[in-house]
Amino acid sequence: MTVLRSRRVVLPTGERPASVVVEGGRITAVGPYDVAGEDLGDLALLPGLVDTHVHVNEPGRTEWEGFATATRAALAGGVTTIVDMPLNSLPPTVSVDALEVKRAAARDQAWVDVGFWGGAIPGNAADLPALWDAGVFGFKAFLADSGVPEFPPLDPAGLRAAMAAVDGLFIVHAEDPGGLLPLAPSRSYRDFLRSRPDAAEGTAVATALDAARETGVRVHILHLSAAGAAGLVRMAREDGVRASVETCPHYLALSAEAVPDGATEFKCCPPIRGGWNRESLWQSLADGTIDAIVSDHSPSTPSLKEFGSGDFAAAWGGIASLQLGLRVIWTEASARGHGLGDVVRWMATNPARIAGLTTKGRIAPGCDADLVAFDPAASSIVDPAALRHRHPVTPYAASTLRGAVSRVWLRGEPASPDDPPRGRLIVRGTA
Repeated sequence: MTVLRSRRVVLPTGERPASVVVEGGRITAVGPYDVAGEDLGDLALLPGLVDTHVHVNEPGRTEWEGFATATRAALAGGVTTIVDMPLNSLPPTVSVDALEVKRAAARDQAWVDVGFWGGAIPGNAADLPALWDAGVFGFKAFLADSGVPEFPPLDPAGLRAAMAAVDGLFIVHAEDPGGLLPLAPSRSYRDFLRSRPDAAEGTAVATALDAARETGVRVHILHLSAAGAAGLVRMAREDGVRASVETCPHYLALSAEAVPDGATEFKCCPPIRGGWNRESLWQSLADGTIDAIVSDHSPSTPSLKEFGSGDFAAAWGGIASLQLGLRVIWTEASARGHGLGDVVRWMATNPARIAGLTTKGRIAPGCDADLVAFDPAASSIVDPAALRHRHPVTPYAASTLRGAVSRVWLRGEPASPDDPPRGRLIVRGTA
């Protein structure tokens, strides 16, 4: 038996002094602070974060990222569970055979627990029930070009057909291809932003919600960037649609006005929008319209970022923030009056709930003892060379961020990126 105690344990009922009792990898009790055990003092004790939007890219594009590097970065950032996206690996996770290839690649190099999304692409609707039975957490679909040819988008009819094939969770990259504008070679971030307008996101969110309304399945809107579209999700929920929505640290911390020309490390799709939009996203988090914050960790090789030319048209769209997400969000959330309980709800409890991870994301009896000791008062400057993901590329370079991950426990045992891997591969219904 292990007992950890802190004056700041972040529980589902709020933050208070408490002790956490761990046996057999699970939390067995939460008691008063004066129970004898290891005293963390003023370090906050959080549940391990759950990041359900991570592009690991292995196998096939391991030069972009990989399970060893991605999961070490996750652990260093206080993330103890990730769910891997089905694209950017070769093969993409669109069949049971491809899922087994992915699992084999991950099996001996997971520093945190790893689950997998399946993919819905044109022509594979018949494969989705078997993928669901094999334990994927749901199915990702694009409504616009994904950026890789082996994972083509679905049109609205194709999305409805996929949803009709299996009563699972569908997670949707919502940008309408008809609303995207051509982009000539350009170093101007404003040119890139104009090519992916808010309206394209809103139209696609409406398409996904309509498909869920028609078929009755659950739908989750990925990486919401256009704040105005959040209201569509709220109204759909009021109408009985089983819908949820996430956003990402870069949409909550960065703004289009501050992106320098040629700074392609800021490129992602959908794009970082203006400062007024960022504040509206925060309002939607505060009122519960937006459920979760996840990384959309989407790294690539530096060459694909086109740093030499700074051409936003040619550069890969993706931001790597798996290790930094907790600190980024704590910096921004605390500046707006939010507490650690809010951050835990957005980054641990709700992502776990949406994915169906019933033993993750909470400090409560019966949950896995995935725990993080976090110093909310610390402050440091981001050094890209200290990041654990494969390539030291980040839009947060040289930023001052609040907070520091002091220690991490995975199922009650101390875990470090420098120790041997102890993560498990998890399947829907067993974690």
